[in-house]
Amino acid sequence: MRDLFDEKTGLNSLDLPGRPEETRVVVAMSGGVDSSVTAALLKEQGYDVVGITMQLYDHGAAVSRKGACCAGQDIHDARRVAEQIGIPHYVLDYEDRFRRAVMEDFADSYVAGETPIPCVRCNERVKFRDLLDTARDLGAAAMATGHYIASRAGKSGRELHRPADTDRDQSYFLFTTTREQLDFLRFPLGDLTKPEARAMAERMGLAVAAKPDSQDICFVPSGRYTTIVDRLRPGASEPGEIVHLDGRVLGRHEGIARYTIGQRRGLGLGASEPESEPLFVVRLEPARRRVIVGPREALETHRLTLRDVNWLGDGAFDALPEAGIEIAAKVRSTRPPVAARLKRTADGATVELDAGEDGVAAGQACVFYDPAGGTRVLGGGWIARAESRWQLHVAEPESERFAAGTAF
Repeated sequence: MRDLFDEKTGLNSLDLPGRPEETRVVVAMSGGVDSSVTAALLKEQGYDVVGITMQLYDHGAAVSRKGACCAGQDIHDARRVAEQIGIPHYVLDYEDRFRRAVMEDFADSYVAGETPIPCVRCNERVKFRDLLDTARDLGAAAMATGHYIASRAGKSGRELHRPADTDRDQSYFLFTTTREQLDFLRFPLGDLTKPEARAMAERMGLAVAAKPDSQDICFVPSGRYTTIVDRLRPGASEPGEIVHLDGRVLGRHEGIARYTIGQRRGLGLGASEPESEPLFVVRLEPARRRVIVGPREALETHRLTLRDVNWLGDGAFDALPEAGIEIAAKVRSTRPPVAARLKRTADGATVELDAGEDGVAAGQACVFYDPAGGTRVLGGGWIARAESRWQLHVAEPESERFAAGTAF
């Protein structure tokens, strides 16, 4: 562990001016192991620590469900840890803004045929915006979280890097973090593995040392996201046809919000013959209320069109060469980055993957990394369209097929 204060530079272990005891740090405490260790570690190092917990929702079974966050039991756990390590602790009611900024966006995305990532929206629109502003109001020099991600001082300001524990890498969920936010944020667990963090919690005697990790979307207590979509947008998703790529109508569905790209089970199509090919959802067409299915090879995505790109690399995004740059791209949180080329466009960017990736859907994210195994996060964007080299044959005019971007 680096020295807590460098006499030559006047910086402490968080790269902030002043000794730890002179530096206030607000810690976002969810009630889980990681954020509890973050608060306890900074307190142990002598920082002036203040804990803040956001109440984001509080309904039914979610209040006491294990593996959730930011509800009743978790708020109690965060408060108990704060009392144990001797720091002030505040609970902020963010339910209304969380519903507007995250839950309603989640429902709208599914109705529009997308596959949303609410954890990214929560970080972007609540934790790293509203909560960060509150930390500043409390006189903090920084806000720390328990994310497994690293930030380091670079030639153009602080940089975002993948953590030491690549199995817990949360960079995919933090690609929207801005340069200004990075200057204020700190991630003390970036150099630790999850087992090391749990061992630290046990050494410190924290009450949450054995608490299980969050697993599902926090506001979906039953694990059935369609329940939330139906409640927030009743009647918005209408029935329609399930259509094969070759134009055959194979069946009916009760709303495209119940389907995701790559889905095989639950299509209700059955198999007419023993040798029938397995079918997967390869495209959703909300305007026509159609679910398009086809063979596995039709899922292989090679080119992505991105919107709302957040660039964290050196220089301005607009200054990237027209030919593009080589990057490593991550299209799912559970997959490793793969070789790709990033090109800027007038309203976003395109990413061409060297090898195809299955199950990529609009509404998900594509995150950029240094190529050739580098750890630096260069930014990312929201996937507006995923295109395949597979030639689609849904019966429709050629002009419409081209406009839909179904092949290239």
